[in-house]
Amino acid sequence: MTELKLRLQEGDTETTVSVDQDVFTIGRLPECNLYLPFGGVSRNHAQIVKTADGVWTIADMGSKNGTQVNERILTRPQQLHHGDVVWLGNVSLLVLVIDPAAEPMIKREPIKDRDGDNTEQKTILRNVKQLQQQWIQADSKDGDINNKDITIARLKDLVDIAKNLCAATSIEEIFFQVQEVVFRYLDSIDRLGLLIDVNGGGNLELMNAATRNASQQQNLAADGSWISRSICQKVFEEKVVIQSADTHKDERFSGEHSVLVKGIRSVMAVPLWDENKVVGVLYADAHLSSYHWANEGEEELSFFSALANLVASSVQRWLLVDKLKNEEVIRHRLERYHSPAVVQQLISVGRLPDGRLSPAESEISILFADLVGFTAISERVTPTAIAQLLNNLFEEMLQEVFGYGGTLDKYIGDCIMAFFGAPEPQPDHAERAIAAAKGMLTRLERLNMNGFWQEPLQLRIAINSGKAVVGDVGSSQRVEYTALGATINLAARMEAVCPPGECVISEVTYKMLSQPLDFQEMGSYSFKGINRLIKVYQTTMQK
Repeated sequence: MTELKLRLQEGDTETTVSVDQDVFTIGRLPECNLYLPFGGVSRNHAQIVKTADGVWTIADMGSKNGTQVNERILTRPQQLHHGDVVWLGNVSLLVLVIDPAAEPMIKREPIKDRDGDNTEQKTILRNVKQLQQQWIQADSKDGDINNKDITIARLKDLVDIAKNLCAATSIEEIFFQVQEVVFRYLDSIDRLGLLIDVNGGGNLELMNAATRNASQQQNLAADGSWISRSICQKVFEEKVVIQSADTHKDERFSGEHSVLVKGIRSVMAVPLWDENKVVGVLYADAHLSSYHWANEGEEELSFFSALANLVASSVQRWLLVDKLKNEEVIRHRLERYHSPAVVQQLISVGRLPDGRLSPAESEISILFADLVGFTAISERVTPTAIAQLLNNLFEEMLQEVFGYGGTLDKYIGDCIMAFFGAPEPQPDHAERAIAAAKGMLTRLERLNMNGFWQEPLQLRIAINSGKAVVGDVGSSQRVEYTALGATINLAARMEAVCPPGECVISEVTYKMLSQPLDFQEMGSYSFKGINRLIKVYQTTMQK
């Protein structure tokens, strides 16, 4: 029975793939049997089918650039013969039809480099899925060893590795387990690095690194300058595994500064992929010549890939736990300013990559609520009693602010400063601010009736609307979430003309209301620092 192989040539790089299924798909999707992440190749480009009588045929799958066999475009399925050249976009594949019965000792011809030297299997570029089972289902090279026994032994090893990785609770513990396994199983590896996309933005960060020789550990640069970033990025973005047995002779990597300076001869990198998402890259290198990996490279790469699949699950779990911890810290900080619903929305949409809200211009309504006669009250009672009064009052009033989706800016002595319309836009921010103000006045009236304080309390509330800069402002030691601008300054000034137990609003806020009938014009006022008259409206609360 004949076998079919496809040989891919990219410059000095060659990859040979066995067509080991009766229906074999080729394309740019990782799910394809032959994954070709190259420009011009369609997602599902072509399909090879083995007929009942053992004939291999190829058909185009409706690709954008078409499929050619020996430079003739395919219009219907065509039989493949030894030596055919298949073109998919700009990628060519050499067809090898092999009869094992006729040629029991087939050897592939070595590739010649520019100096005429043999450089067998200089680079292996493979789909992740093609390698994950290969190491487990071993082909025994020793006639006395049963393949099934090898498979069982390797499965047991992976189970033990998986158990240890599951028990790891930090990224340091995860890497320690990986380091132990890699240096135990792969004698060819000199250095090992674990790179993770921590924030999910495609930026790989070197989390840990190790060398086989412990005395050289301190020489590993913390910035990962010894790692080939282009190799890691290709592995990460295209979900492929790469093994280069001679980086100096491989055009793909020969220009790499780290490869040349550090004298790296062999590189192996696999994606940390758990079938849903690539979270990082497991990277290793060695100073070996190309001859070691010419014979053993693919089996070692297969094991490295199987290990990476286990590591990916552990890293995903660590990322999730770390994310939850960070979210909890952020949640506690934000709950000082925002309602629980707003906090959850901010976290869920990922607006806080570093735990901060960057200052941005927003349309808001700002509210100042001031306790009437606070100075006189302070002179009659102890500071402890004043603190208790304010704590209880603020607790009650903030329920109205949060109830209408508002944000607490700060407490200024006996004054509450809050705003509506940020950090999440609220088209009805003026309506929300006034509803909160009415709620505060009504709630305080009810508290007074229930003997909240030794004497009735009153508030003055002022509201203005307009543009403001809202976000985290401060130094590295202290940051406050606040609103800044002329809109805020005017609202603070307006509070002085507000009658006790009432709410006043600016003309800008008044014009934004859908039902302004509850408000009446109070007059036009001149405020310090503002060179124009401001029309102010007031509403008298229903008693």
